[in-house]
Amino acid sequence: MACNTSPIEILLVEDNPGDVRLTVEAMKEGRVINNLSVVSDGVEALAFLRREPPYQDASRPDLILLDLNLPKLDGREVLRQIKNDKSLLRIPVVVLTTSPAEEDILRSYDLHANCYILKPVDLEQFLEVVKSISDFWFSVVRLPPDVRGVSDAWCANEVITH
Repeated sequence: MACNTSPIEILLVEDNPGDVRLTVEAMKEGRVINNLSVVSDGVEALAFLRREPPYQDASRPDLILLDLNLPKLDGREVLRQIKNDKSLLRIPVVVLTTSPAEEDILRSYDLHANCYILKPVDLEQFLEVVKSISDFWFSVVRLPPDVRGVSDAWCANEVITH
């Protein structure tokens, strides 16, 4: 299969440096061309998505990986604001969190999360989960045209952190 040269834009909203490092590593091991932007709190996430300073040149993400337990503005509120904003609501949001609480799962789906995934504590399982997310969202799923509607193979990656 030919590689699609258009990179996938992924926004990782994560305050744990260890989880950021593991996600970056999993993306490097995958065959996906991606630009991974990282922000560490909910306020930064919304500024990035709305292209507010210092993110006025930020690319629109094709996928958001969102932790729930964030400083400044928690992931639940970030998710609510994304899904209530007509310009952002079609961007798939994958909740990637350590919380197994039924209340968090139900609330995330009530707020229109596209899926809810528990972060494994085991390193190898964590890497496999992140690779599976990437494979699923960019090889299996057909996204709306205003996000990304392609199903080609993807072949390399780049990581951008903010």
